[in-house]
Amino acid sequence: MSKILVIDDERSIRNTLKDILEYEKFEVELAEDGFEGLEKASENKFDVILLDIKMPKMDGMEVLEKLLEKDPDNTVVMISGHGTIETAVEAIKKGAYDFISKPPDINRMLITIRNALDKRELVTETRVLKRKVSKTYDMIGESAAIIHIKEMIERVAPTDARIFITGPNGTGKELVARWLHELSNRSKGPFIEVNCAAIPSELIESELFGHEKGSFTSAIKQKKGNFELASGGTLFLDEIGDMSLAAQAKVLRALQENKITRVGGEKEIAVDVRVVAATNKDIQQEIQKGNFREDLYHRLSVILINVPSLNEREDDIPLLANYFLEQIISEHGMPIKTFDEPSLEALKKINWTGNIRELRNVVERLAILCDKTITENDVVTFAQPLSAVKR
Repeated sequence: MSKILVIDDERSIRNTLKDILEYEKFEVELAEDGFEGLEKASENKFDVILLDIKMPKMDGMEVLEKLLEKDPDNTVVMISGHGTIETAVEAIKKGAYDFISKPPDINRMLITIRNALDKRELVTETRVLKRKVSKTYDMIGESAAIIHIKEMIERVAPTDARIFITGPNGTGKELVARWLHELSNRSKGPFIEVNCAAIPSELIESELFGHEKGSFTSAIKQKKGNFELASGGTLFLDEIGDMSLAAQAKVLRALQENKITRVGGEKEIAVDVRVVAATNKDIQQEIQKGNFREDLYHRLSVILINVPSLNEREDDIPLLANYFLEQIISEHGMPIKTFDEPSLEALKKINWTGNIRELRNVVERLAILCDKTITENDVVTFAQPLSAVKR
């Protein structure tokens, strides 16, 4: 149910608008002056705010400026019994969505509100879509380890050298791979990610190299594999430590010859692909156990990049927490919230076994459950029960 705030000093107008809007199935709150309106707008997120211009204590234009200063996404419709074209133009210039004269035409007011809601929804959808399709991947951090990784990426990205990324789960290995692609000469080509741990061993070869129609029971048509799809770009083999030995042998051949053969096929197909691999396993132990081919490792590890755990870069936690909070607020259309300094120090004391992925989840939980200022007590209440404190 959409929430509407009505800010008007005339009780009869407030109550009339409340009755009409509640009949139309809106949730309505009232404020009798600008100060009360600003207070309610800071405590709750409203889909539309109806704001009178002529009010005692604080003029509606000043309230409009403060509303948009606190949250530029506030959708404000001005209403006034002393409306002129000049006033309406001034209100729109200052950021109001629309202007309605008193007494308001009910049908026009409802149409304006619904149009404002539609616009708000489109803005939110556009913001989410932009995030999904954006080719910009921020690597947040100023610790020595992250600065070293950034410098390494800038140096090796323009080459076609194969890169092997190691590090615990949730540290951002995929982010490193995407940065390598974005800063490479292949950035206009495809970036294809394959999670080797998520694909059954009997299907991994088909995913990587494709198959011919009829090559196995469910092969009802020809399919290109990820090596072909990534040609001219980057192929990211995530969790390569979980790949079967049979698939490893074929990957090794593809890297040696820059050619692949589809499952069930005989024709060799040339591919031009840069391979970036990653694993959370101790790959040397996997080689000793016979689970990973040493010759494949040497083919893949021209450049080695180790991504540190979050516990090893705890000074980056405040930067990451603030970045995630801003991101989450934007995605969910929430009121602006902030961490106080003690809460950020409390976050640094947590043992982050799930690394950056866990930190983002905790920040999202805090953004949803906490008031506009997130405190140390909030962190203790909502984060630490799920994460052990560092000893």
